[in-house]
Amino acid sequence: MQSLTTKQVIVRIVSIVASVEFLIMLLLGFVPLKLSLISKAVLDIALLALIATPPLYIWVINPFVAARDDALDQIKHLAHTDPLTQLPNRRLVLIHLEKFMAEIVRHKFCGAVLLLDLDGFKAVNDDHGHEAGDEVLIEVAKRLQSTTRSEDVAGRLGGDEFVILARHLDSDEQIARDFALRLADKLIDLVKEPIEFNGTTLNIDTSIGIRLLGYEDLDIRTVIREADIALYRAKRSGRGRAMVFEK
Repeated sequence: MQSLTTKQVIVRIVSIVASVEFLIMLLLGFVPLKLSLISKAVLDIALLALIATPPLYIWVINPFVAARDDALDQIKHLAHTDPLTQLPNRRLVLIHLEKFMAEIVRHKFCGAVLLLDLDGFKAVNDDHGHEAGDEVLIEVAKRLQSTTRSEDVAGRLGGDEFVILARHLDSDEQIARDFALRLADKLIDLVKEPIEFNGTTLNIDTSIGIRLLGYEDLDIRTVIREADIALYRAKRSGRGRAMVFEK
């Protein structure tokens, strides 16, 4: 919603007050009242406040508040959203992860953090330019969103690094582990599907590091660091692999 300018606000307030005051003066002229000057002034003010308040709210206050709320929502969206992929950015992902970890301890179920890094992304940028790289990032983001459940969170941490927060896997750690590995395999297959760009077929893979989350007391930095360790091990083992963090 477009916000009102200062000039528009002043014009609307003056127009409403002047119009209402004109109607009040006409009304008092047609209905002679034997009142003192002070009483007439008090009556005039009371009628002005009573009659002018609704149009002032509808025509001035409400549009101003709506425009302000819309602006605040846009600022919040920009602060928490990756501008290229429209996925949650690192800041919002960490906020979700903090809530997620608290839920795990409270409700006693396992979850997982899946850290994804694109294999071959640098070659795409070098060989086809940054526009091709951007197209790859956008397409990968769409694919991640399409395969994640409604309760999960897909985000972009930066560069060619993405993350999936998989919630409510199972109370049994082994079942949760198997689910996370199946999800990782699905993501690997999804990412490696060819991407068309300006008549050129782009091919990339992804390596995934998995940090299972049980009931242990952890902090966010430790979880991300250990998922990154698993990712590093996956990349060393070859393209398109997933590994679970093992202490």
